[in-house]
Amino acid sequence: MSAKKNVESNAAKKKAMPQRKKRKEDAVVREDPTPYRNNQKNGQDKPLRFIDLFCGIGGFRIAFEKIGGKCVFSSDWDKFSQQTYEANFGEKPHGDIHSVAVSDIPSHDVLCGGFPCQPFSIAGVSKKNSLGRLHGFDDAKQGNLFFSIADIIYYHRPAAFILENVKNLKSHDKGRTFDVIKRTLKEHLGYTVYTKIIDAKSVVPQHRERIFLIGFREFRDFEFPSFPEEGPKLGSILEAKPDAKYTLTDHLWNYLQNYAEKHRAAGNGFGFGLVTGKDTTRTLSARYHKDGSEILIAQKSKNPRRLTPRECARLMGYPEDYKIVVSDTQAYRQFGNSVVVPVVENLAKAVRDALKRPAGEPLDLVLHDKNNPDHIDSDISRKPAIYPKGKHKNRAK
Repeated sequence: MSAKKNVESNAAKKKAMPQRKKRKEDAVVREDPTPYRNNQKNGQDKPLRFIDLFCGIGGFRIAFEKIGGKCVFSSDWDKFSQQTYEANFGEKPHGDIHSVAVSDIPSHDVLCGGFPCQPFSIAGVSKKNSLGRLHGFDDAKQGNLFFSIADIIYYHRPAAFILENVKNLKSHDKGRTFDVIKRTLKEHLGYTVYTKIIDAKSVVPQHRERIFLIGFREFRDFEFPSFPEEGPKLGSILEAKPDAKYTLTDHLWNYLQNYAEKHRAAGNGFGFGLVTGKDTTRTLSARYHKDGSEILIAQKSKNPRRLTPRECARLMGYPEDYKIVVSDTQAYRQFGNSVVVPVVENLAKAVRDALKRPAGEPLDLVLHDKNNPDHIDSDISRKPAIYPKGKHKNRAK
């Protein structure tokens, strides 16, 4: 049969076939959602590229590297933190984030940042109030650093971000501060945002509540990982023979006891925290170097002692081979300002797994913790990004 006759025959058959009624949906081109693939090459997923903002001494970095991530940029203004970071990771973080052009920051898949918490913490606000200083977003030095994060997210559009701050961030300024942060991330930047307050006592012997904000560029169902009900006790991280210099002097121990008694008589809750190896400690703070009062270790037949810097590292979940290259004073500040590494590692795994699932695909089973309203942000926004114009003319696509 000639080609011409074959075409005519096919046309005739097609005309003779009953015509299916055209539905409205037929006009829509559909495609199954594809999983997030991080620059896939040769069938292999490349490591998640992440940036480490306000990196301190690298708690986020350790956590993300443990799940196979690759750090492509780090930044912190404190010179002592830079020393510790460089000693452990072989590179010195960039300085003040304001001094780095947004376009000079490498492209990345995940943005990590524990932006300074002092402007929002209970202790930080109380101190600033007593000194007549501004706090929150009005703190010109630290309070507006969140908007530096927003600028970077706007320009680079990472697939996800994970931010950490003190629990008091949610209630600061009667909730207005947290509302501005959520609206910026959701409405202006267009990210799906999940929040939860997590107590680290399930993975380290320390009662340490921090709020985490996790966001995704495309809508993704996300479930915060579960943590054990019972965690390790203090005895698991204590040194067998700590140096005698960590035992309090008679003068300091008498002062702390008198101070606590004075406040007890006045009906206040201020005072030292005395613990044994069977206990969980209070939150380790950056001011621990001053008198160590929030965590004092009871000792037989002598005054209590402070934690050693190595014990502080363990209390924050840092590995044993982590190098401490600064003075005790700086080490206490650094660990007190850090994140708890095992907590972030669990969150990093959950973010990685969420990014591997197709965008928009629901979880097989999503369990919401009714006893913890922070478990998931109920007002999830899927609005497109509407960000103030004129800031970045050459924003990355």
